[in-house]
Amino acid sequence: MNGKWCYLWRTVNEHGRFVDFRLSAKRDAKAAKAFFNQANWNCGLCPPATIVTDKAPTYPALIKAMDDHACFNQPIEHINVKWKNNRIESDHAALKRLVNPGKGFKSLNTAKKTLLAIEAFRTIKRGDLFKPAASAAGEIRLVNEMFGIAA
Repeated sequence: MNGKWCYLWRTVNEHGRFVDFRLSAKRDAKAAKAFFNQANWNCGLCPPATIVTDKAPTYPALIKAMDDHACFNQPIEHINVKWKNNRIESDHAALKRLVNPGKGFKSLNTAKKTLLAIEAFRTIKRGDLFKPAASAAGEIRLVNEMFGIAA
């Protein structure tokens, strides 16, 4: 973004459905904690029973700290085995294909708003919120019903 590297944190549920994302300039313990708190807040009732991550060294201590708020006093299982996070990585790759053809983002705010819109439309298109439209005309009708902006 604007010539600097940024980190996109994403979470999906056990069914592969998008839950939340966070864009940050750093990938440190503070950014990881902010993302875990944001994702936990947006998930609702309980923290997750299992968290699958890459092998970043900041995650184990943060996940251990989350155990104090775990449901049913069960510790949160942390899986950081190579290839176990393929669900999020493959979904992440699809998002990169949409974003990379552009010229990049000039600000963090613009990137966040654009990614939020992309994720919203991807969620709708996959049928995670509604039954997916069977045709292009059905998609146009759905967008028009939701936002009143389609031609």
